[in-house]
Amino acid sequence: MHRFHQRFHRERMARHGFGWAEREARGFGRHGRRPGRVFGQGDLRLVLLKLIADKPSHGYELIKAVEEAVGGAYAPSPGVVYPTLTLLEDMGYVRQQPDADGAKKLYAITPEGEAHLGEQAKAVEAILDRMAEVAAANRGRSAPQVLRAMQNLNTALRYRLGRGPVTEAQVQAIAAALDAAARAVEDA
Repeated sequence: MHRFHQRFHRERMARHGFGWAEREARGFGRHGRRPGRVFGQGDLRLVLLKLIADKPSHGYELIKAVEEAVGGAYAPSPGVVYPTLTLLEDMGYVRQQPDADGAKKLYAITPEGEAHLGEQAKAVEAILDRMAEVAAANRGRSAPQVLRAMQNLNTALRYRLGRGPVTEAQVQAIAAALDAAARAVEDA
């Protein structure tokens, strides 16, 4: 059973563009980065600054922009993005300003942020190129909707099986539903 899980994990990582060969070809898995990490130290900070320079944005918009830029292979969590935005604000690279409705705050770049982005232009370009490679490698491999549906199925199975004993008829019904779903996926 242990070998099955290892093989499954390797195959899953490869399907999502995180195989060792692909990572090395794209620059992942080297330079102290953990396998499967999309960004190295400080990369996300530069990407967020670049996105804000292109268009003042809300934190949620930035999360979605990063996810789109890597073709759904990664979406930074709010627990990573908002502290990074606070750091950029503390560094004087961005500031908050009210949006058109005045309801939410947009992050906008400051002159200091523009200067820093200019100094880091080559690094930013390399990161954006790497993100584009991840997106290209990920095209057709994973869609956020599919990943969400897989998680929903996993949760439903755990919930149902955790509620208590299941009858033989229930086991057969669950297995039939899973087999039907597998056939539908293969035929899609």
